Amino acid sequence: MSRTGLFSLVCLMFVAISFQAQAQTKERQNNVTLYSSECITEAEVIQAQQEWGAGIVRIGKVYSEGGDYKKAAMEHIQNLYGYDLSSVLFKPTLASIEQFRGTFDAALSYFISGNDTYPEDKGFALAPYVKVRWENSGIINNSCNMAVAMGNYYFTTTTGEEIKVEYTLGYVKDADGKLRIVVHNSALPYKPAK
Repeated sequence: MSRTGLFSLVCLMFVAISFQAQAQTKERQNNVTLYSSECITEAEVIQAQQEWGAGIVRIGKVYSEGGDYKKAAMEHIQNLYGYDLSSVLFKPTLASIEQFRGTFDAALSYFISGNDTYPEDKGFALAPYVKVRWENSGIINNSCNMAVAMGNYYFTTTTGEEIKVEYTLGYVKDADGKLRIVVHNSALPYKPAK
């Protein structure tokens, strides 16, 4: 494993420990359970990825059909991201000025645009895409409370073109046993200079 890869793994494990500590602190403060004590399985990660892809396709479809795409995007974020549980580290693919989206509203802007705070946003999920295909390079779930997946996902456009994007996703399980994204880093593949 390269130094960069090892550093990334150490950082993600630190995030997992931090989230666990935050959850324990919030639970003591609010006397409410935020996270499930059940370990995260690889099958659950794959299912969560399928749900995320279907959500992106759905947002674009609702938009194309003139429906309430904002509601669809809000439901997508509420169901799949952990903004209501703790901090979320989200670095979207097509964000360069405001690179990091640490709030629900910032994530919503990335997916559907319309927020003057993020003028670079064009509405990633409005493309629309007809399919999202996942290729996991690996899934790590040895901390039990957090799982991390890394690989490529491919977004199929209405013309059949596949756009390859690299990702790292970190998941925790909420009190209802549903996986929620708390780390999402996404980037277009590196293209060396000719």
